[in-house]
Amino acid sequence: MSATDTAGPAAVPPRAAAPRAPSRAGRRTARRRAGRAGQYLALLCYLVFLAFPLLWLVSTAFKSPRELGSVHPTWLPRHPTLGNFRAAFDQQPLLHAALNSLLVAGGAALVSVAVAVPAAYAMVRFRSAVSRAGTAWVLVSQMFPLVLVVIPLFMVLKNLHLVDSRLGLGLVYVVWTLPFALWMLQGYVRAVPVSLEEAAAIDGCGRARTLRSVVLPLLAPGLVATLMFSFVTAWNEFFFGLVLLKSPEKQTMSVILTHFLGAEGAADLGPLAAASVLATLPSLLFFALLQRRLAGAVTAGAVKG
Repeated sequence: MSATDTAGPAAVPPRAAAPRAPSRAGRRTARRRAGRAGQYLALLCYLVFLAFPLLWLVSTAFKSPRELGSVHPTWLPRHPTLGNFRAAFDQQPLLHAALNSLLVAGGAALVSVAVAVPAAYAMVRFRSAVSRAGTAWVLVSQMFPLVLVVIPLFMVLKNLHLVDSRLGLGLVYVVWTLPFALWMLQGYVRAVPVSLEEAAAIDGCGRARTLRSVVLPLLAPGLVATLMFSFVTAWNEFFFGLVLLKSPEKQTMSVILTHFLGAEGAADLGPLAAASVLATLPSLLFFALLQRRLAGAVTAGAVKG
């Protein structure tokens, strides 16, 4: 008997497995990942779109006059200098203007939030025709152009001897920011469970004490967010400050920036950019300090009452 006969039948090599078609779950996962990547890409483009003006402003503030006058602008300053900041402080009273803006904007934000808290609570908890009319008026009041209201405001402040006054401008900012604060706080009041107020009423708390001891602590994130946005709105406002303030020692930061423009509209670009960077710092610092509170305020509206 030969060796071939004793070895038995020859071993058949294994066949290569056919490629399997991707399952439905795999395709769904791939689409989800592609959609998420597209969302991140769109968010990145949006962030670049928002950050580009600020980055270009900072870059311009540190450029020398020779670079600013070059016909071939550069993204980053080749020879950074602080001369524009020194020139800005020498030309205009920036610190005094910043103090004016801080007093006016901070006071207006505090007063508007203090008035908006009980008003928002009443409009949410006491539903009536009056509260619905108030909500509608808040929306309608935001549609008026500033040109239509500046003349009546000027006449009222003139009769009250508050023209060219920081107090008068602060009152205007309170009226200007109050509708936004009222509208914003209504959402946070709705997120507070009514059962907590009912439990407080059973324990003998009146409406005022319930608002002070129960509702206000739960509104802390919303109060911080509303205060921050009201402050930034008043800090950046320009038109009312330009019309109502005439004395240089009372003008706010946004109005002082116009003094870097020449008689024929030619801008002193370097000092103007440096002063603009300084004008944005308080808002950035305010956002940085209250970032955690702001994150809590954004997610507080998702709580179901």
